[in-house]
Parts: sequence; structure tokens; C-alpha cells
Amino acid sequence: MNNLPLPLSGLEEKIGYTFKNKNLLKRALSHSSYANEMRSKGFEVIDYERMEYLGDSVLSLVTSEYLFYNHPEMPEGELSKVRAAAVCEKALYEFAQTIELGKYLLLGHGEDLNGGRTRPSILADVFEAILAAIHLDSGIPEVKRFLLPYIDKRIKQIIEDGSSKDYKTLLQQIVQQEQGEILQYVTVGESGPSHQRIFDVEARLNSNVIGKGRGSSKREAEQMAAKEALTLFGEGK
Repeated sequence: MNNLPLPLSGLEEKIGYTFKNKNLLKRALSHSSYANEMRSKGFEVIDYERMEYLGDSVLSLVTSEYLFYNHPEMPEGELSKVRAAAVCEKALYEFAQTIELGKYLLLGHGEDLNGGRTRPSILADVFEAILAAIHLDSGIPEVKRFLLPYIDKRIKQIIEDGSSKDYKTLLQQIVQQEQGEILQYVTVGESGPSHQRIFDVEARLNSNVIGKGRGSSKREAEQMAAKEALTLFGEGK
């Protein structure tokens, strides 16, 4: 049996915004599985994918503007890295969890049974769609009022712990100082359900393990392995 979504008024309360056009919010929450299921019953429902596209641009604009004005000392390259870290899937998933977004998703029966309400990729996409819905309903100022507290906290954390750093590039630059050195990243383990995989990766220099990392994607695990490896060269934080 489906876990029916909660009334949308509850979500409006959590985000601190009441929609003038409720259909925008409903569309932002409508997964393609739900839209297809409704169409098979003769109802015309549009999924959130186009709104996600718009929301991604709104998210980038608001975050870029925040960084531009609040960090005038930061060069372009670093701005891009911090922005990417601030609006990555993991960050958006965490934002979505704070407002319990999964409880309000409109999913098809199969997607619901398969854990769609907790799938990071879906929740991150819907969070972007919600931003688009707010923008279409009231404009950028309301988006900023809702979004910036999350972005501000996230960016401060990124800058504080240095998580915007590209550890793989830093490690590669060090390794290349010696000719003939071979640096590889090897996935040595995967665990967890299909929608929440955890990857274990080893950084190997000439087949010797110099760092280990774990993450929700191979890329994240490789970055963590490189970060650990950098400590061997006196570069790790």
C-alpha cells in the first residue's frame, strides 16, 4: 500500500511560504512515475522535470550572487569550486531532509514501494523544482528568503573545513613532480541499497596504497582517498 503524501499545507508551513498558485507546488512534487500513473487513468498531470531545470538555474544564480557579494576576496576559480560544493546533490538532499520533503512527494505506486521518498537524487531534484515553483509564484526575493539560510550555512561550513578543495588535482600535481610515478584510484568495495550506495576507494601510487576514502559516489570516495594520501606529503589538513 502506498504511503500517501501529507497535505501540501504542511510543506508550505515548513518552507515558510504560502503559494498563491497551488498547482505550481503540486507540479514541483509530481514525479514522472506519478504523472504516468495519472495519465493512464485519464488525468493530465505534468511532472517536475522542466521545473527542476529552471530551479537549477535559479539555485545557481542565487548562490553565485551570494558568493560574489559576500566573498569579494575569492578568485573566480575558487568561487566556482565553492558554488559546486554548496549546490551538489548531497547538499540539496540534506536541505530537502530538513523540510521532510519526502513525505510530500507525489509518486507512482512502484516508485513509492522502491524507496523513492528517501532517494537522494529524487529529493535533490524536487528541491530544485520547489525553488522554481516559488520563483514562478512570487519571484527571486522569496526564493532568497527561503534558500539563503541553507546556502549561507553550507558555504561557511565548506570554507571552514576546506571541502571545496580538489584533493585529486592537488595530489596529482605532487605526484607529477617525479617522473614515472603511476597514481590510480581503485574501487575496492560497494555496499548499501541501490538508491544509497556507499563506495570504498583506495588511492595507489605504484600499486602501493597511500590513501583510503569512502563516499556516496565514486568521485566523492576518490576525493577522500586523495585527501588522506596528501597527509603523507605533508599537505593534508
